Amino acid sequence: MIRKYYFIGTLLTVAAVLAILLAYPHLPNQVPTHWNVEGQANGYSTKWTLFLFGPGFMAGTMLLFYFLPWLSPKHWQVDTFQSTYLYIMMVLVSLLAYFTGVSLWAALGQAANVDRAIVGGICLLFALLGNVMGKVRRNFFIGVRTPWALANERVWNATHRFAAKTFVLGGVIGLALTAFGVNGWPPFAALMAGALVPVVYSLVVYKQLERRGEL
Repeated sequence: MIRKYYFIGTLLTVAAVLAILLAYPHLPNQVPTHWNVEGQANGYSTKWTLFLFGPGFMAGTMLLFYFLPWLSPKHWQVDTFQSTYLYIMMVLVSLLAYFTGVSLWAALGQAANVDRAIVGGICLLFALLGNVMGKVRRNFFIGVRTPWALANERVWNATHRFAAKTFVLGGVIGLALTAFGVNGWPPFAALMAGALVPVVYSLVVYKQLERRGEL
């Protein structure tokens, strides 16, 4: 199973490299690599950096996920939720491949609403991560890693079951807003709410257990 995920990730990385190589002769020397919330390019880099921001980050993500099980302390291993862990890696690599395609399309001078494409991708990422958030077990690298959740397994599990709902809800609301042409901060506000509410929730659950003497 592990090899399957890394094989798919490698294929996506190679596909991104090939796409950039095919487009490379047609790219300007300076290509947009950053956009503001209004979709206006406000950062440019030499075109070779597309290899770094796309395939480079994709390969780096897979390399990081490959070594995290070795880096995990005993009793906090990411191996305890291996299928979910690999799914998260695949979602992140796929999103980076998508961003590479958007950046390449914009660099070629094609008409594209880059901010909507990128924000929509991030919203979809939140929804997909929320889909498995309840399956993430206690670890130091992935999830809602508040002091209260890390301190107690019951708090961790309750927090992540709750975060599964808020992540999906925030992602879907953000995606809907983006689809209806709402630009700027509203989609990001939905994502931030989905990510921050579980932080407060973990504190509330911890204090409830503490008050009942169940910690």
